[in-house]
Amino acid sequence: MNTSVMLHAAATPTAPALVLRPWCLEDVDAVVEAYRDPTLGRWTSSRPENEAGGVEWIQAQQRGWAVGDQLGFAVLEAQSDTTAPQLVGNVVLKDVAPGKPSAEAGYWTLAHARGRGIASRALETLTTWAFETFRAEGLEVMELLHQADNVASCRVAQKSRFEFARTLPAAPPLYPLDSHLHLRHASP
Repeated sequence: MNTSVMLHAAATPTAPALVLRPWCLEDVDAVVEAYRDPTLGRWTSSRPENEAGGVEWIQAQQRGWAVGDQLGFAVLEAQSDTTAPQLVGNVVLKDVAPGKPSAEAGYWTLAHARGRGIASRALETLTTWAFETFRAEGLEVMELLHQADNVASCRVAQKSRFEFARTLPAAPPLYPLDSHLHLRHASP
């Protein structure tokens, strides 16, 4: 799989442009810092707590690209022309495979980036790219799962045109609480 994929979400009148690129080892410190946020820790199963854990997390992202079944992107917010883009989140396309009609999207945002539409813009960019890239291989629907009590993720899903499909029962230990399943179908 091509790990040099770069996706872009144009600036809006109220928000800077976003750049989505595969994770790299230079992101380790930012990943560790991101997972120190207790809110993020509540919604995610992996929690790299130190540099070694951050390296493992990045390497897992890179393995996903190498295998081609889990394509994770660092979400960066463009700054001024003289300032480097700032990490604001993560989006991932999971379980994508030729001939498989569905894949799953996931995301998180850093605490300082929440409530600004970053997750929905990054998710929209990922979803559009996924359908453009994998539709010829059979991708017809994108799934999005979140814990039922994660109201913010429900809003992001709806804003990104992922329709609520049903509530899935808890399946501990991996899914300790009920989850919502949202779907978005490829446009005809």
